[in-house]
Amino acid sequence: MAKINPFRAVRPREDLADRIAALPYDVYSRQEAYEKVQGDPYTFLRIDRPETQFPKEYDMYAPEVYERASQMFYEMLREGLFIEEEKDAYYVYELVMNGRSQVGIGACASVDDYENQIIKKHENTRADKEADRIRHVDVCSAQTGPIFLAYRKREEIEIQVRKAMERRPVYDFTAEDGITHRIWVISDADDVEQIRQEFEKVEAVYIADGHHRCASAVNVSKKRRAAHPRYSGREQFNFFLAVLFPDEQLMIMDYNRVVKSLNGYSEEEFLQKVSRIFDVAKVGKDAYRPQRKGEIGMYLQDTWYCLKIRQSREAKDVVSSLDVSVLQEDLLEPLLGIVDPKVDVRIDFVGGIRGLDELENRVHKDAKVAFAMYPTDIHELFAVSDAGRLMPPKSTWFEPKLRSGLLIHKIER
Repeated sequence: MAKINPFRAVRPREDLADRIAALPYDVYSRQEAYEKVQGDPYTFLRIDRPETQFPKEYDMYAPEVYERASQMFYEMLREGLFIEEEKDAYYVYELVMNGRSQVGIGACASVDDYENQIIKKHENTRADKEADRIRHVDVCSAQTGPIFLAYRKREEIEIQVRKAMERRPVYDFTAEDGITHRIWVISDADDVEQIRQEFEKVEAVYIADGHHRCASAVNVSKKRRAAHPRYSGREQFNFFLAVLFPDEQLMIMDYNRVVKSLNGYSEEEFLQKVSRIFDVAKVGKDAYRPQRKGEIGMYLQDTWYCLKIRQSREAKDVVSSLDVSVLQEDLLEPLLGIVDPKVDVRIDFVGGIRGLDELENRVHKDAKVAFAMYPTDIHELFAVSDAGRLMPPKSTWFEPKLRSGLLIHKIER
């Protein structure tokens, strides 16, 4: 069912991979990106965030900013800092974090599959956030950061992956954040065809991370199609860069919440209100990480509590059964007045990679209460997507992050 194609990647010269590879563009603020690129002529962040090549006060969305990204990319290609694969290939991409390995396949997914909901989403996107990446992809004629996709494991694909990993990888380095990245190229025609056919048996593919990049790639494709009314469907702009992971490989971390006010309640009043909704157990000073689905950690007034969702609560559907939905529907909205967490400035979201200490720090600094969530399960994500529904914002935090600049897909040959 799914059309997952091999492609001719543009990728770094082997001795420069660790210098060029960069975290995704959207993990940095403008100031952080500016500081990160200073004095570094190789980091791909210069291309992903080309405003860093202009004065800090410069309009980061000016046409010449995107033109600068394209200029830098093609200069590096001409200078031999990047190489271009000579024939279509798949790319085995392994990430190792804290001794845990996660292995996916770099490939190109179909825009038509996205439009036909074979590739399924679980989040809405915002047009203003899409606009930047639309212009970046369009001006560069290249997709520089892969979309993180997931699918239900197929053993036949795993056999090909394990076979490839018996060889020497083309890249093998550990980044400054401690994440190890390895990539192998699968270019043998028979192996490539085997993988392509096996993906055709996959009924659904799911966007795990990168909804805005995916939507941007689709919009650029539509623009190119309009400019090529006799397009065949085989052109590269009909596909977008992705790394696909089988469900058993993925690790979803908690995505936690901090709230800056108690909506007029004192701490004691708020705790009493919460106790009417959840079964509340006082934990004490030691940070409490939920141990199972149905538990939420709460940090209030220098004390941790365990909130247990009551068994009498009936979930209406797959979305309302999520712990993040229970928190939103039963506590954040009715008690704290947070109706739309996407826009309410009183709530902030803290990725699990930052730890529970960060929740305590925020409560001591600029918030009143923090909530530690049990991670959403990948099969909960599948169930929501299969039902054509959307998760509450910031329901999933995937680690480790794929690097930009390691695999690049040119949408015009």
